[in-house]
Amino acid sequence: MATIDRQATTLALAHALSAAERGLAVIPLSRTKLPALRSPHHDDPDPAPCHGECGRFGHGVYDASTDPRRIRELFAAAPWATGYGIACGLHPHHLIGIDLDTKSGTDSSAALRELALRHLFTIPETVVVLTPSGGRHLWLSGPPDLVVPNSAGRLAPGIDIRGAGGYLVGPGSRTDHGVYSTAPGTARLAPASCPSELLRLLTPPPRRHPPAPPATGRQGQGLVQFVLAAHEGQRNTRLFWAACRAYENGIGAELTDPLVEAAVRTGLTEREARSTISSAARMTAPAPPRRG
Repeated sequence: MATIDRQATTLALAHALSAAERGLAVIPLSRTKLPALRSPHHDDPDPAPCHGECGRFGHGVYDASTDPRRIRELFAAAPWATGYGIACGLHPHHLIGIDLDTKSGTDSSAALRELALRHLFTIPETVVVLTPSGGRHLWLSGPPDLVVPNSAGRLAPGIDIRGAGGYLVGPGSRTDHGVYSTAPGTARLAPASCPSELLRLLTPPPRRHPPAPPATGRQGQGLVQFVLAAHEGQRNTRLFWAACRAYENGIGAELTDPLVEAAVRTGLTEREARSTISSAARMTAPAPPRRG
């Protein structure tokens, strides 16, 4: 059972309430920097995904709040908490955390300066939190319509990003390794807007979905969709059935390539797909006339 340090908990609660006054949603953290409250679904044999809809505490960053009453309730439920986390990506700041780590043996600050020079942006004056290990957290504000994902080392070695669904350890938190503190002169600053050039680096390009294979007419489109909906174990069967219907209706030749593309998207190889369609073509071919 966690040792209760009432003084550290009282200080953490005070810092958390102060952060909430600035519009920062918070949760209690343990000395390990993890959420202090265990999931209420921890012992469920087959828990359904829950982000707090059950009404109980213990959903990590989804418990985060700026409501003083709720924050006190959270800390009352976790009297062993010695720190607090600040949820990223939420209104009004849409916080983005740039975590410059020192544990990887790389100079993360130099890596960020190199990125800034290469991509022509400047880190504005903003809140800086000093970590017990000698690292730094830079607080930036993102636009409300852009989701910045969490990442570790993707931007550069030693640089982690805290975005939507993530949290930053708040200044004043006490952990097993020491106390987090605000860098001199930055405590009363608001998180500065993230430079647009840096935002482009933080957000992955939109996923490109392969275009739906073309089809001939409404019936052809329906047959292609029938193949696309196949699960493992029924891919060949569905493809064969669709190809038979296509040939029976006189559109087999035109629909061959769209059906092959659809089958490949479900996991068949092109060779398997073309072999199945050829079998369907032979099966549906008209029988040769009998000789008298």
